[in-house]
Amino acid sequence: MAAVHRIRSDRLTADISESGAELQRLTDAAGRDYVWDGDPRWWAGRAPILFPIVGTLAGDHYRWHGQHYPLARHGFARRSIFTVADQDPDGLVLRLDTSDETRAVWPFAFSLEMIYAVRGATLTMTGRVTNAGEDSMPVSFGFHPALRWPLPGAPSKEGHVIRFDKAEPAHVRRLDAAGLLDPEPRPTPVKGDTLRLEDRLFTEDALIFDNLSSRSLVYEGPGTARLLIDFTGMPELGLWMKPGASYICIEPWQGFSDPAGFTGTLDEKPGMVMIAPGERRSFTMAITIG
Repeated sequence: MAAVHRIRSDRLTADISESGAELQRLTDAAGRDYVWDGDPRWWAGRAPILFPIVGTLAGDHYRWHGQHYPLARHGFARRSIFTVADQDPDGLVLRLDTSDETRAVWPFAFSLEMIYAVRGATLTMTGRVTNAGEDSMPVSFGFHPALRWPLPGAPSKEGHVIRFDKAEPAHVRRLDAAGLLDPEPRPTPVKGDTLRLEDRLFTEDALIFDNLSSRSLVYEGPGTARLLIDFTGMPELGLWMKPGASYICIEPWQGFSDPAGFTGTLDEKPGMVMIAPGERRSFTMAITIG
């Protein structure tokens, strides 16, 4: 079993596994855990890291320099074992490097460092991707934390809301039966800056905001702490849960599934960013409990 490492401040404790560099628990000073427990009857994930793609590829493969490569939904980082690069009482760096296994599906030399830090009531998570090769590398990256719904202290799931930092009138997107981005935009369920959470919102899988104005939001319920979630620099957002389950995934993304009908190469895939040889790109999400 992969080792789990604990970091803490005076107000928060975070447990992170070497398997997938995945956040396992996030507890406040009273011992209340805000991360879903990974009940496999619903979904065994807790907070997987999405790299080097977000979502699904058409046919579960991509083209690069005339070759076809298989790559499963959300990439391989979430199923990889990371190694400890640095650790102190309130911080942890886990690292994944190129290997024979990654080269079979991703023909690039890279390192991915997952940097976790707790300061006061805030957990900051940063994915730092370095291109260690001689060719430009297209990359997507996403966070996928499942937060408890109802939040600790709430009597039920009723009354929980997400409040965006700006009004969000733009249409949302859905996935088709193959997990690809449906070309037909849908009216947003957000009223002004507020989304009232209900299971029925997710009967068609995720809500995808690909034209998002906000870069932070508040998730809260009756009688609960407010969770401020900041994702400056992450242009897209997914919200997802399985109806009937007790979590809501709030997922800042850089990139998303292939659009239905997409036939381009990896660097033409919408949402990818290019990292030049020797350069790095960071992706950050922060959760503040207050």
